Amino acid sequence: MNQISRIPEWTDRDFDGMLVWFSEMSVRGLLFHPDDDPSEIFSIADGARLFSDAEAVKLRSMVAEMFELNGDEVYEAGLPIFRASFGKFDA
Repeated sequence: MNQISRIPEWTDRDFDGMLVWFSEMSVRGLLFHPDDDPSEIFSIADGARLFSDAEAVKLRSMVAEMFELNGDEVYEAGLPIFRASFGKFDA
């Protein structure tokens, strides 16, 4: 049986593509800081791991590729999404 991934694909490998990816992660309730190991992120609601082992492997690979291709722009793309998730919008 095919299982639908909770992790959105990162199709456009540029800055705008990262904005879209971080936004989609936020909408799905899966946003995390790119420096954090996804396997070590836990839900505040129930204390369970947020990502399965397979999801963590996929996320580590995706984030590593983001940094490889875009360097510190990964942080710049994620920042407005993180701020918006906390109700702080850039003017």
